[in-house]
Amino acid sequence: MAVEVRVPPVLRKFTGAHAVRAEGSTIAELLDDLDANYHGLKTEIIGPDGSIHRFINIYRNGEDIRYLDRLNTPLKEGDVVSILPAIAGGAC
Repeated sequence: MAVEVRVPPVLRKFTGAHAVRAEGSTIAELLDDLDANYHGLKTEIIGPDGSIHRFINIYRNGEDIRYLDRLNTPLKEGDVVSILPAIAGGAC
């Protein structure tokens, strides 16, 4: 099933586009498919221990997957997945 994946500017060096199509019935499968098509992208999102980097947020249809089923969050045709790096900053 095809899912739209919205890619932040910092990861577009892999995809060359702000949005791409990918396949998977879960977020984990989607990330595997993305990495197969855009080698190296997954390591920017998933750490060596297999968990999502703490500074990366992933949303399915606007819902944070941390409050769903994390990497096992199910996907269906037409879903939109957004990958967002955490942004820090502010005045001292």
